[in-house]
Amino acid sequence: MQLALAEGTTRALFGAAIAAVDVRAAVARSIRLDGDRLIIPPVAFECRLAGVGRVVVIAIGKAAAAMAAAAEEILGERLSAGLALTKYGHGQATRAIPVREAAHPTPDEAGLAAASELRGLLVDLGPDDLVICLLSGGGSALLTAPAPPIGLHDLRATTSSLLAAGANINELNVVRKHLETLKGGGLARAAAPARVIALAISDVLGDPLDVIASGPCSGNSSSFADAWAVVERHDLVAGLPAPVAAHLRAGLRGDIPALPRPDDPLFARVSAAVIANLPRAAEAAARRAAELGWTPEIGDLTIEGEAREVAARIVAGADGLAPGSRRCRIMGGETTVTVRGDGVGGRNTELALAAALGIAGRVGFAVASVTTDGDDGPTGAAGAVATGDTIARGRALGHDAADALDRNDSATYFRHVGGLIVSGPTRTNVADLYFVLAE
Repeated sequence: MQLALAEGTTRALFGAAIAAVDVRAAVARSIRLDGDRLIIPPVAFECRLAGVGRVVVIAIGKAAAAMAAAAEEILGERLSAGLALTKYGHGQATRAIPVREAAHPTPDEAGLAAASELRGLLVDLGPDDLVICLLSGGGSALLTAPAPPIGLHDLRATTSSLLAAGANINELNVVRKHLETLKGGGLARAAAPARVIALAISDVLGDPLDVIASGPCSGNSSSFADAWAVVERHDLVAGLPAPVAAHLRAGLRGDIPALPRPDDPLFARVSAAVIANLPRAAEAAARRAAELGWTPEIGDLTIEGEAREVAARIVAGADGLAPGSRRCRIMGGETTVTVRGDGVGGRNTELALAAALGIAGRVGFAVASVTTDGDDGPTGAAGAVATGDTIARGRALGHDAADALDRNDSATYFRHVGGLIVSGPTRTNVADLYFVLAE
């Protein structure tokens, strides 16, 4: 398949998917004013604003600024206060809600300061007040409030170790919520006794509300034992910062209270719902594929695992898409990468490069891997698309694909050879999409 066709089709499907999970549209569907009535359909909530005290909007995640802008436009003068916390480069202008930017995926001082500012908005709320919490992917790293005596440098070291070891998002969040005070229902506790409504753009497979952004408004289904098991599974116990190890061990002994469970009375005045997710994006991509003359098929949307191993499975499954049939298989999920080298790459460019090796020399095939937030790690790209001649093109230009994969230098390879998909920040995030094209 020609690279131009593969790139053009990937960009078209990606664009349709992103439009379907546009956060401004999702918020507009989910929060409405009808005269004096505030209506939030996803949680079946309706009330007269005359009976509500302060209305506070908190937005956390890569889509936070866009979600906050949509909410303030809807609420107008009824908005009392708010704060949006997002990743560097993902902010946008808002009229009333301040936007703070911080580091992702490893927390920094800006995230720590923003979390303190956010907590300050919640400390004196009463039972007549309402907090609308808008969550999106990336919120776990951005909302940084370590449990004393754990410090920011301890969180940074622990997060970096987990990422380098290939821990998936569920594992990361299990550990992080047991080391901090605003995750795992902590934000809802800080806002009590106010009414809290959380609306989430899900970047987690299966949409578990206690995992998205580490569940700041949700009851917790994991334990200190689960957090410790993640650390042991990735052989990180010996390298844990001393305060982190001490905190987790204290939790194992029961010296630290467990995080609140879903049936805790704290959540009697908390409601939560997912308002956009990966299936919605995949369905939109399938409709766009049909418009372009492809026969679409939605496959597995719960794919996890090491990126290069997932690539091998995707390539093996491509055998069922015979060239000449003009078929498009759409899949999704979120892979991990065990860092072995010092190259520039992300999980999506790594998957695409491994797929390129798998389809090398095959006519009529392409495999694309893109992240819906447009930000595949440090690459400056959303991902990449590989065709049957990607490896040959690289060889002709003096680039060794297998060596680049070994050094985790996949983005550099595609930047030289062609196939990199650059979108810029999409300000939404519902995990990753994989497209297999058979022309």
